[in-house]
Amino acid sequence: MEPLRGRSAELGRLLEAMRAADQGAASLTVVSGEPGIGKSALVHAAVEQAERHGFLVATAAAHQTDNISPLSSLAPALRASKDPLIGTEHFLELAALNTQPLWLAERLADLIGQRLAGTSALVVLDDAQWSDPLTGFVLRVLISRLAETQVMWLLATRPSPGGVTDQIVDALGDQLPVHHIQLTPLDSEAVLQIAADRLNQPVDAALTVRLGSAQGVPFLVEQVVAGLYLADGSAEGPLPDGLVEGVRRRVAGTTELCRSLLRTAAVFGSEFRLSDVAALMGEGVARLAEPLDEAIRAGLLADSGAHLTFRHELLRAAVLADVPPSAQRALHSAIADQLLLTEQGASAAAPHILATAAVGDLASISTLRVAARDLLTTMSITAMSVIQETFELTPADHPLRGEVGADVVEILLVARQYDAAQAFANDLLGGTPLYQGPVTPELTARVRLLLAPQEWAVGALDAARLTVAGAPQPLADRLSAYRVLADAAEPFETEDPVAAAVLQLAHAEQAAAEGRFADAAAAYAAARGQRASASAVNAPGSEVGTPPAVRVELAELFCLAQAGEPITALRRVTEGLPGDSWLAPQLAALRAQLELAVGNLPAASEAAKASLRWSAEFHDPSAEPTARQVLALVALLQGDLAAARKVPDEPVRALLAMADGDTTAAERLLATPLDHPIRLELLLHAATHLPGTGQAAADLLADHAPAGAQLVAAANKRDLIAVAQAVEHLRSSQRPLLVAAAEELHGRVELEHGDRSTGIAALERALDSYTQLGATAFAVPVQAVLQAAGVRRRRWSAVQARPESGWEALTPMERKVALLVADGHTNRSAAEELVLSASTVGTHLRNVFSKLDVNSRVQLTRLVLQRFASPPNA
Repeated sequence: MEPLRGRSAELGRLLEAMRAADQGAASLTVVSGEPGIGKSALVHAAVEQAERHGFLVATAAAHQTDNISPLSSLAPALRASKDPLIGTEHFLELAALNTQPLWLAERLADLIGQRLAGTSALVVLDDAQWSDPLTGFVLRVLISRLAETQVMWLLATRPSPGGVTDQIVDALGDQLPVHHIQLTPLDSEAVLQIAADRLNQPVDAALTVRLGSAQGVPFLVEQVVAGLYLADGSAEGPLPDGLVEGVRRRVAGTTELCRSLLRTAAVFGSEFRLSDVAALMGEGVARLAEPLDEAIRAGLLADSGAHLTFRHELLRAAVLADVPPSAQRALHSAIADQLLLTEQGASAAAPHILATAAVGDLASISTLRVAARDLLTTMSITAMSVIQETFELTPADHPLRGEVGADVVEILLVARQYDAAQAFANDLLGGTPLYQGPVTPELTARVRLLLAPQEWAVGALDAARLTVAGAPQPLADRLSAYRVLADAAEPFETEDPVAAAVLQLAHAEQAAAEGRFADAAAAYAAARGQRASASAVNAPGSEVGTPPAVRVELAELFCLAQAGEPITALRRVTEGLPGDSWLAPQLAALRAQLELAVGNLPAASEAAKASLRWSAEFHDPSAEPTARQVLALVALLQGDLAAARKVPDEPVRALLAMADGDTTAAERLLATPLDHPIRLELLLHAATHLPGTGQAAADLLADHAPAGAQLVAAANKRDLIAVAQAVEHLRSSQRPLLVAAAEELHGRVELEHGDRSTGIAALERALDSYTQLGATAFAVPVQAVLQAAGVRRRRWSAVQARPESGWEALTPMERKVALLVADGHTNRSAAEELVLSASTVGTHLRNVFSKLDVNSRVQLTRLVLQRFASPPNA
């Protein structure tokens, strides 16, 4: 390998990052610069150094044509080298995940993480600006997920504001160090060194003068030496004039067949197959062997075995500059025909069609629509670009433009561009210059039905937009069904399977809103069945308006859990739901709720954090409130009250107020929403800790937890036999927190009525359950009751030790005193409120001052105001 000249400082920074990775500090380095400035040479030098130091090295380079093939930019890095990152068997498995980007990225992260355990690695992607969209997404996930490994990530890119590398850097935030290396032109000494290296002798005076025209750009320096860059040409602009002239002179010395090969290949792209070029030229592959050798010896092409490439994109551009525009158009057209003829697909032909198609070219429009469909499942971003350009090729007043416009809406939705899809649909149907053809009822109905499922998912159905006079009957039925779902129409009979699915969905939504969760789960399941029937009808437009299957199943499983079967629902989730990884944040949020319902607090927290991570990956905040609610509940149950206070969940606030000494806050738990993941537990908790809520809690439990209602009612009446029977019935519940709360209520009631043995046994079962679940906050008061009853244990290890300082160090009574004093009470008035002596209140207040490190009532009041915004009712 030729020595690297003039880049010692930059190489030093790369080696520093490499050493850090070897010591366990992962990082990302982005090398950027204009074409020809030496990015690839610097990357190659880093690779050579990494190999010398025993690193596992994985390298790949993106190409301009990568955006039609998923993961094509990164795949060589996964499989290249003697010791690849991914084994053959696992790599073949990944192909099935191309349509599910998050599952693919997560699986890759697991596999690479296992491979890199204890191994230092360098992963390189050159020309990252051309990365396919899936590669860009996967890299964002991989670099983040593997932040704890010994890996150095190296991306080389041309300046591309908002491009792949910027997106990766933005997504990383501060998860690991990011180093930026901006390459600038070389100094004169480095230029002369490069020339001497290439010549293997000192540079003479005449060449030294000519080298000045390269303006410090290493690639141009090499081309001056090779005779492919003329000194009298300008180096300004994207393609230096001197390079065009130099390449032209070099090509002129080759045979006509070699020149034809180069011109055809330049139009084809930076990477191509010899067989395709031979077919376009009407020549046999064997006849092109000698011309190919000429092109390689001329320094223009390189042969990797499977493909041929231009040695540099600037060389291809220089060859292409000598191909007249009319010849380029003819070649693009011929290439497109060739790719279609050899069944390489409409998607491969699309870039060449777009290079030549004119407005009104209906044949090209038809092929491009097929290409967009082909790309949709694996490359939705590319599909979006193709269909939008196809729309522009369709005349504004042609009826076909409306159909292509509907395709645009559909593909924007698949690409998760919801706002863009809505805006485009409004313009398409609104009589704007975007479309001047006939806005038929069928077109309007189809576009509205494309949008309706997403509008349902985000709660934005507008009944006024679901009425289209004159729409064909199946579409009219589907619109009417969505009006029912929007609660703006009455249910009706229909034979259309999509409309039937939406009607079942409406029934399920109504049942869930009323708390009839078993009915809702059954209706959601029926909606999925109807949806499957619609999907089985393999005809154009047969699925338009179909509710998204995974979203429906998520709702079904939540209702199943609320109906008393959280373990069943959790099993279905953990076994894996089919379909859309784009819904991973919602799926993880549901899993967090289900894990919480069955009392698995660590798993609930882990799932909630995964939901937040994936929400950030997809820029989809819809699942964040649920995930944060679960995290707050878990934190509260585990006794981490500071973390629980970060989420504005009303039941959490009520529980925090109770923990701060406000026993009346238990009454606020009665307002817990029907869809709260642990509503039943909270209602029972309220009945246990504030007797006045008993009847109200029993009434609220009656419809959804009859055994819980019986328990509370029996406790209100002090019917000990009925209490014991209700608790026994609840023990079969799939909700361990609910069972523990029932045992706690049972024990308290028994103790109140003098049955010490039964009461203590029940309370100890409650304490043991809370402890096993990690519900420290619920265990604390149970332990206090047991200790007050004279129960002695060698260790009360279930309950975490109280901190020595800070708000969490205060006892419940000290918190009450602190809140009353902050609310303006004197020692005497606080004593009257708490039924204590003034001296006892003074003792508690001194303890408060010590633990909170304050020395006056003013400071105490300020601290309470900072914590609560206003002093809660103590």
